[in-house]
Amino acid sequence: MAEPLQVSDADFEQEILKSDIPVLVDFWAAWCGPCRAIGPVVEELARDYAGKVKVAKMNVDENAKTPAKYGIRAIPTLIIFKGGQVAEQITGAVSRSIIENALKKAL
Repeated sequence: MAEPLQVSDADFEQEILKSDIPVLVDFWAAWCGPCRAIGPVVEELARDYAGKVKVAKMNVDENAKTPAKYGIRAIPTLIIFKGGQVAEQITGAVSRSIIENALKKAL
């Protein structure tokens, strides 16, 4: 069963930007209610898309450099990376179908 990968500023380039498959990154924080609300959806997607999409989570309180680089001003923010580039960005606690439609476009 695939769980979301915890990434940091240190391993972001290796794990996300150099990935052979599209990557969904959930930028979140422990104190953020909407982040906690969307967390189970992100975990379901990690299982459902295992092998097709890499799913990762980045705690913005513990990692400042990467969220700043991508202009994260509100959380949760989900970014789909494909070939090291931003393919899609979603801000807020949205429904699974919105995230899934964005993922399907990246596949």
